[in-house]
Parts: sequence; structure tokens; C-alpha cells
Amino acid sequence: MNQKGGVGKTTTTVNLAAAIAQAGFRTLVIDLDPQAHATLGLGLDGAEGRSIYDLIHDATDAVSAAREVSPNLLAIASHTDLAATETELASADDRLERMKRVVTAFSGRVDFVLIDCPPSLGLLTLNALAAADEVLIPMQAHFLALQGVGKLLETVKLLASGPQAINPKLKVAGVVLCMHDAASTHTREVVADLDAFFEGGRSSESPWKDALVFRPAIRRNIKLAESPSFGKTIFDYAPLASGAEDYRALADAFLVDRKPANAGESRGEKPVVITRPVAANATVTGSAGNVGTLV
Repeated sequence: MNQKGGVGKTTTTVNLAAAIAQAGFRTLVIDLDPQAHATLGLGLDGAEGRSIYDLIHDATDAVSAAREVSPNLLAIASHTDLAATETELASADDRLERMKRVVTAFSGRVDFVLIDCPPSLGLLTLNALAAADEVLIPMQAHFLALQGVGKLLETVKLLASGPQAINPKLKVAGVVLCMHDAASTHTREVVADLDAFFEGGRSSESPWKDALVFRPAIRRNIKLAESPSFGKTIFDYAPLASGAEDYRALADAFLVDRKPANAGESRGEKPVVITRPVAANATVTGSAGNVGTLV
């Protein structure tokens, strides 16, 4: 999640999920944005079959709504009707529990769920946060984006602690740097500030005490911008591009200490061992239960 638009949320959701799936883990993408960009980027049509809009209103047999995009990669499409959800559920007592029911339906069936959130802190994003184990924050390394991340972290803290907490287990996994330009002095300064902030919070009890600035950063790559127009992930569209290389390496770093112990067992498969090298500091808390759920 990130309340700022155009920072790489959908690009990261789609391509990180695809990379995790290629590593051998059953992965589900849920497009929770009424713009339905993740749906388009995966080559799906939200008007066909049941969308996440339908499941939020009735999660019965939610598993049947997931469509197979490629081996190990499933998706639940979005639809523009989703924009009406906030009004339709305004008076419902269980309005913040709807996504949790959808995610729970996939327990034991998938290893990871990635939810693509809209660029706002409305009912849809709150539903995602109520259902998730961890939050990933895609951002560009700019000063104003840094200020926005600070406010976002405080929002997560409010949702994870206090008398009105809706998800006490919610943690911040860390920041994914998107459209990155490592040659810029300003960029390096912002990244250094992020590193120092997370390092300084290690001894706290905040939801981000184990958070990382994930390496590698995702370099600016035109192929990442082009691939959604063809309804393909970067791995299907330009597998040799730097964007594909970066998301593969990000998946390796992300999977450190997150690989479910029983991954694949329910399907008669053996867990896959990731063999590509990972960043030395990419150590994070493991996901809870059979399903690792990420926003």
C-alpha cells in the first residue's frame, strides 16, 4: 500500500507475485483497486466471472473465482463496480471483515496472497489491512515520498495497536524502491534516511521494528511500463530486461525467512529451495499460518 499514486504498487504486486510463483510457490493476486490495473496487467477481464467486488459481498466459494494466469500464479480480478463498495457497506457491522473472509478461504490452497490496494486509505484499503500479515510499501526515493511514508507508518500503527486495533498482528515488511535512480545524490540521501529510520526502530515495539529497505531497488525500466499494455508480467513480456532481473532478485530477498514450512505439501509437492544469492541484510519475520498475506 501507499496513499500516493504512481509509485509502483501495481507493478510490484504483479511482478513480485509472478517471481514468487516462478520460484515454486502457489501465489494469489487480489486486485482491490477499482482502476483494475493489476487485472489488466495480468491479461484478465474483470467483467468475466466473479470479481473481488462480488466476493466482498458474498465470499461463498471464493476459491472458484480465482483464475489461473500461469503455473502457480492465480488472480482474482477487479471491476469498476468496486468503487461503489464504500457507500454500499457504510452501515454494515462487518464491513472491515469482508476481505479476511476471502483470504481465509484460500488457507492451505496457496502459499502467498498479495493484495493490490487503491491509492487511498478508504474502506477497501482498511479491509486489506485487516486481512494482511504484512505491509509492503512501494515508493520512489524522493523527499516528499519520504514524508508520506512516515504518515503511512503511523496509520499502520493505529490499526495494529491501541483499544480500537483492527489487526494486532499487522507488521510492516518494509519499503520497495521503485523507478530507482541510484546515481542521484538526492536518491541516495533519502535511502540513507530510510535505512537509518528502520535501524533506529529495532528495539521498539512498533509494527516496523523488523522492516527493511529491500534490496535490490527496482531500476527505472521502460519494459515495466510497457508490459501491462500487453496483459503480461515482465517475465512473459521481456524476461531479459533489467526489470525482470530486479523483481527476480527482490523475490529472492523477500522469500528469505518467509518460505512457508509446509509450502506445496497440501498439493503433494516439495518446497522449493531458492538458490540465487540474496542481500546480506534481507532477514525478516516469517508469515503466520499457511498463507502469507501481503498488502
